[in-house]
Amino acid sequence: MSYEVLVADAFEHLGIPTLEVHGRGADAGVDVIVDPDGADVRLQVKHRSLLDAATASRLLNQYLGQASEGRRDPVLFIVGDRITDAARTLLVRHEAGYLDLRGQLALRSGQMVVNAAVPPIKKRAEQEDALSGRAGLEVAVALLTKPGRPRSVRKLATELDRSASTVSTILARLRRSELLNDDNTVAGTDLFWRLAERWPRKRTRLTRLPRPGEGSTVKALRIDIDNLENEGWAMTDSAAAVAYGAPLAFRADQTLDFFVPDASVLRRATTLLGEAEPRQRAELTVRVAPVPAVVERRVHLDTSVEVWPLAEPLFVALDLAQDAGRGREVLDAWTPPREWARVW
Repeated sequence: MSYEVLVADAFEHLGIPTLEVHGRGADAGVDVIVDPDGADVRLQVKHRSLLDAATASRLLNQYLGQASEGRRDPVLFIVGDRITDAARTLLVRHEAGYLDLRGQLALRSGQMVVNAAVPPIKKRAEQEDALSGRAGLEVAVALLTKPGRPRSVRKLATELDRSASTVSTILARLRRSELLNDDNTVAGTDLFWRLAERWPRKRTRLTRLPRPGEGSTVKALRIDIDNLENEGWAMTDSAAAVAYGAPLAFRADQTLDFFVPDASVLRRATTLLGEAEPRQRAELTVRVAPVPAVVERRVHLDTSVEVWPLAEPLFVALDLAQDAGRGREVLDAWTPPREWARVW
């Protein structure tokens, strides 16, 4: 079922007649015509898995650019698996419309205004969400690491030790969501922000930071500070961002944040280092790495004041992106060292 059909069905549910447009040269750019009482409102339908304010603003600017060229006929209408409140407000304010597949439709144009609940389409959203599982996260990370490199299904499947059919399905879904170009290169920054939505936030707070000199503890926790070819702990978030040159203040006594290789290491760390009570100060937090690359591709920088290996900038940026305020301001102003691509 196409997104145009979903839009038509949603309007029909509200008793508003529609007409889908297929292959009409004279109606280029028009996908659905909404026709209550002969109003003939023409919609240009686009889809985004996640539509936030930044993406909505970008799409509106493109649309308004067409208007300045005298081609503003169809109304911009976005279908999204999830549309944020800020994005909804922007679209309506600029006389556009949206269908949030979770169950909300809105449209404002010169001829009509609609804002109504419609039946949610959760099943389709789940099926089309390429990042709903670990394999999807691994594919997204691999693509964002080399965003401009065309990727074949077989090479990517071999690299990730995944079946070709799984990788092919994920790539197809990403292309349908317009997150990838036809050659599987990354299209803009939307894939990063879509991955950020899926990035794990839950952390375990621990009372005591292990010291490099504690040989038995360091070995038991698989920290592996010196041998970066092995899996080991990777420092992330603010402290790592500062080491990479991000414009961010970080105090010497602030909590350090780490990714660890697996759940057994996390449990062992909780036992050996002690879990902090809610009001108790924590020296560190730990999380299991959501994809193996986080703890396999660690970095040591001579400029870092910490002895700990760092997570790559992509993973640090995904952590910063969880803070919708200060974190995103830092990302706007931060370009990582040239060895790594800026994909946000």
